[in-house]
Amino acid sequence: MSTRPAAAQINAVSPGWIMTEATGDFLAMLQAANGGTVEDARQSVLDALGGIPIGRGAEPVEVADLIAYLAADRAAAIHGAEFVIDGGTIRTV
Repeated sequence: MSTRPAAAQINAVSPGWIMTEATGDFLAMLQAANGGTVEDARQSVLDALGGIPIGRGAEPVEVADLIAYLAADRAAAIHGAEFVIDGGTIRTV
């Protein structure tokens, strides 16, 4: 049984570059158009984004874990927040 009050809890999850199947297809398309390897294509995207401190896009499960946490009773006091999950691409404090 949930201990949450009936009031709506509204938060936002703002993902950055996520390593989905479509991302893999995009990298393969870049590689085919520009030559080199898929790793070269991945690095070109990282460079275009200005770098990602963790050195990679986030995995879908990492975004899902954040959403699951926000939906859990343990996050009941979090309201009106935005969670940027981009590996540090956007510098925030």
